[in-house]
This record gives sequence, structure tokens and C-alpha cells, in this order.
Amino acid sequence: MKWTLLLIICICFLGCKDTSSDVPSAEISNSLIKAKLYLPDAEKGYYQGTRFDWSGNISELEYKGHHYFGQWFPVYDPKLHDAILGPAESFTETGYRQAEVGGEFLRIGVGGLRKDDDRRFDDFKLFQISNPGKWTLKKSANYVVFTHEVKDVAGYSYQYTKTVRLTKGKPEMTLEHTLKNTGKQPIKTDVYNHNFFMIDHEPTGPNVALRFPFDVSGRWNREDSPVIIDGNSFRYPRYFEPDETVFMGNIQGHNQTVGDYNFRIENIKTGAGVRITCDRPPSKINFWASSTTSCPEPYIDIDVPPGEQFTWTITYEFYTF
Repeated sequence: MKWTLLLIICICFLGCKDTSSDVPSAEISNSLIKAKLYLPDAEKGYYQGTRFDWSGNISELEYKGHHYFGQWFPVYDPKLHDAILGPAESFTETGYRQAEVGGEFLRIGVGGLRKDDDRRFDDFKLFQISNPGKWTLKKSANYVVFTHEVKDVAGYSYQYTKTVRLTKGKPEMTLEHTLKNTGKQPIKTDVYNHNFFMIDHEPTGPNVALRFPFDVSGRWNREDSPVIIDGNSFRYPRYFEPDETVFMGNIQGHNQTVGDYNFRIENIKTGAGVRITCDRPPSKINFWASSTTSCPEPYIDIDVPPGEQFTWTITYEFYTF
């Protein structure tokens, strides 16, 4: 087992390079938590893919000496679809089916993308960014405000604002979102948070605990799943192999209420955890895990008519035990 853990650690750092001096970043603190965020940039940004929202990419977050994020993937390239640090949000594409080959479709937090063939949409594909929009930033001691404005992508336009805030006097972080529809077409999409937590870099195994506010049921993508469902919890009787993953789509047991958006991830060995809640109900919940991270993936439905806006706030409460 010792050699397995060493192998996992080595794989996590395979292909890593020191980007700290090149990547635009910002640091924030509230005296209890300190965090470092990578900032959107088409040329020097840490993430330049087309799957995830470019804002709110947290490279480091520390609370009471415990570390909550890091590079969970083995090889880094800024244009890889998964080369992003947690938490990471992704919006379902808008207008892809209606777009002709060579035309544009929309992905919030990325911009206008070019449709280059008639194949079914591939979430893991790198698309050409035809309209990157405009990013503006506002920074204070304990927060960063990201604003993304995109105009006229097949009739879609929006102003999207995300504020990453460390709450004053509390071991808490909030992601505050506002999506304003400034175009002619209604924006109907959804967004999920991948939550790439890796608390104190603990490999996925018996020392990681994940709890839901309801009893869980569902079907794994493989019969020999390394995860055991125990009421409202997931347990890992063994460590994952370095290249091992598991997935459960559309977890059952919740009633799509605000109270169902309530997850806890803990490192039992080091006594550090995080509770994740939201002021919107989950429309769907998936789960994915690799050898380095365990990820509840709650979705939120979004329907914004022209001229209106939609808001939601995700709250992270950090604690020790």
C-alpha cells in the first residue's frame, strides 16, 4: 500500500511545471482563510480550454494549516479540457444544435465557440473561441469580482458576474453569481460545479468521507465500483489505482429542494472538512472520483428571458474535527 500511495503522488506531479511566475493571479484573505486565484487570460491564463468557466479558478486555499485544492490531474496543458483547479463550474452549451457548421454557439464563462462539424456535441473537445467577449476584474482584500460580457453570439448576449468572497470573521467562502441576459434570445442552460477538492492531498481511499443530506441510490458505470453506498454516505474500502475512475450519473434520493444541495467532504486522517450548500435547489446530481479527488456534481437549471437576470450563491464552510 505504501508503494501504491507513492506511485499516486508521483503521477499527480507528472508533467507539472512551475507556472506561478507566468500566470496572472490574485491573493485574498479574511485572516482565517487565505486563497490564491488564477485569473482569466487568453494568452497566459492557467486554463484556456472550452469546457469550464474561466473565472474562480482557485489554485490554493488554506485554513488552519489544511489545504483544500491542488493539481488533481497527472499532465498539465492550458488547453486540456480538464486542466483546471477546483471548484470548477461548467455551463451546458447554448445554441449548438441550431448552429450551422461554421456558425457559432454559446458557452457561458468562455464565450462564443465555432461549430466545426455536424457531430453530436462533445464536452471534452477543444473548440475554437470565435468571440471571447471581455473580462473585467475588481479585487479587494477578501474578494475578487469577475465580470464577463459577451455580445451577439447567434443572437445571444449576456453579462455574467462571479464574486469569490472570503466571509469576514468566518471560515467561509462564497461564490456569488449573477447572469443577466442582454440579448434577444432566451438563455436556457444549466450549470454544475465539479468541486475538485483534494483535502491535504489525501488519495481517494479509506481516509476520505463524503456525505449527502439524503439516502443515496443509483447505478455505477462499472459493476466493480470501488465505492460503497452506506445510507447517505459514500465509503472507500480501498485506495484507487492511479488511473482508476468511477462515475454515477443522476443520483437518486433527493427531492430537488434547496436542502438537498448540502454535501460534506472530509479527510478523516487529518481532521479537515468542507460543507457545500447553495440557495438554489439541485436539478440533478452526478458523482465522479479519481485516485486524487472525489466530486459531487450538483446541477442548477437556468432560464433567463431577455432583459432579466438569474442569481445563485454557493457557500463553502471549512472546518476541522
